[in-house]
Amino acid sequence: MTGRPRRMSPEARREDLIRAALDLFGSRAPELVTVDDIIARAEVSRPLFYRYFSSLRELQVEALKTVTEGLIDGLAGLEEGPPETRLRAAVRGLIDVADHYRAGYVALLRSGSVIATSETDAAIDEVRNRAVELILGALGVSEPSPMLLLTLRCWTAVVEGALLSWLQERSVPREALDGWLVDQLTAMLSTTAAHDSSVPQML
Repeated sequence: MTGRPRRMSPEARREDLIRAALDLFGSRAPELVTVDDIIARAEVSRPLFYRYFSSLRELQVEALKTVTEGLIDGLAGLEEGPPETRLRAAVRGLIDVADHYRAGYVALLRSGSVIATSETDAAIDEVRNRAVELILGALGVSEPSPMLLLTLRCWTAVVEGALLSWLQERSVPREALDGWLVDQLTAMLSTTAAHDSSVPQML
């Protein structure tokens, strides 16, 4: 027994089931986690599970949306200082959340994932949009040019691809990731500035 209280408020019980699913996502892909796995981890009955979720699919989506909320929270953790310092802190926040929810993060971004839905796609888009807003804020840009926006959106794709590869291969030291990814942004911004006079050298 884990010492969970027998009685919980509906909201607390729902969150406990989501937490149980996320714990399991840490060791296996979400599509491989069953209702039996979740009720065993949460120490509840099958009827109680279905009191809070109409299906396993609903719980999977809610759990993965929790991952995207964590990514947004990670992006919010900006430090004081110059843009590079602040952006590296934000990237570290992303790395921390992606690593903590490894299987869930991979399922969210993997092409053709059976867990992907319009809801999870919208949640990922929200993370991407928040990343672009954060960079613009760190750089002090309120009216970005179309080419600058394109650059930042391309960089978010670089970050996602890099994190997916890193989570599955671990071929690069974790402590090198944030600096390397911010250096990628610096290089992309420098290239964009060479093609768009409205974009200054900002990092």
